[in-house]
Amino acid sequence: MNFIKAIVAAGMVAASTSAFAADITGAGATFPFPIYSKWADAYKKDTGNGLNYQSIGSGAGIKQIQAKTVTFGATDAPLKAEQLEKDGLVQWPMVMGAIVPVVNVEGIKPGELVLSGEVLGDIYLGKITKWNDAAIAKLNPKLTLPGDAITVVRRSDGSGTTFNFTDYLAKSNADWKSKVGSGTAVEWPVGVGAKGNEGVAGNISQTKNAIGYVEYAYAKQNKLTYTALVNKAGKTVQPTIAAFQAAASNADWAKAPGYYVILTDQPGEASWPITAATFILMHKDSTDKAASQEALKFFKYAFEKGDKAAEELDYIPMPDSVVKLIEKTWSSDIKS
Repeated sequence: MNFIKAIVAAGMVAASTSAFAADITGAGATFPFPIYSKWADAYKKDTGNGLNYQSIGSGAGIKQIQAKTVTFGATDAPLKAEQLEKDGLVQWPMVMGAIVPVVNVEGIKPGELVLSGEVLGDIYLGKITKWNDAAIAKLNPKLTLPGDAITVVRRSDGSGTTFNFTDYLAKSNADWKSKVGSGTAVEWPVGVGAKGNEGVAGNISQTKNAIGYVEYAYAKQNKLTYTALVNKAGKTVQPTIAAFQAAASNADWAKAPGYYVILTDQPGEASWPITAATFILMHKDSTDKAASQEALKFFKYAFEKGDKAAEELDYIPMPDSVVKLIEKTWSSDIKS
């Protein structure tokens, strides 16, 4: 059983048992699905309480929490303070991770191919169409690149992964910024659409000469060929926990209303340029207080006991100082 099937199965087990214990329901981002599934499994073993989390994309998760059909929503594209106020929502970061470009090019091993934000933007604009284009070759003088056409794969659903990926492209490619911009869904100039990180990972693994973008845990667990990137400091960096932490270390969560922090294109020679946090959304005054309190117990459990599991899947746990801030937010803003 491959990784994605296993975590989907775990999610189904959680769903089937949750009705018999506390009914915690959540929906949204596919980016954190691997770690939420792992935490849910551990929480079920320790407490007997299950979690039904639907990995349906950030856009759909926001809609579900706004419609009050779930206990919590999950998004990699944080809502701004005015939107939170309008919808009566509380938001906080749950864990951090990273997005990586992935390719399926014969003879290219993980981490061998070097790309930049400028070149990535031009590929997704349809300006660079072949793997041996001069701009790619210049970054990879030691690689023999094929003359084959590039198959561009992108998300078809409203996606926080897309939000962070396109935010990075807009910061590093002026043409992308003016013609496309950033968002959970954009008017893609080129490409084949796939649903969820799962869909993009599956599409890349089956399509020769393809390029896409996924959360790092999906790349690693599915043995996809990730690329290196040239960061803001002009240094070539590999996607590693140390590089993700270097980018995350600059974040000033305490001064950000609604914890609204975007971690793309951070300064620092060691920083991975597409690092991102994933966020939880809950109603300040839930119609189901019992489910709301049970969800907070689950999140508290994940913060207290879930760091090792997060690191095993190459996510970055929230710093203890930030967790303390978040727990104060729960106490002050969520009615029990």
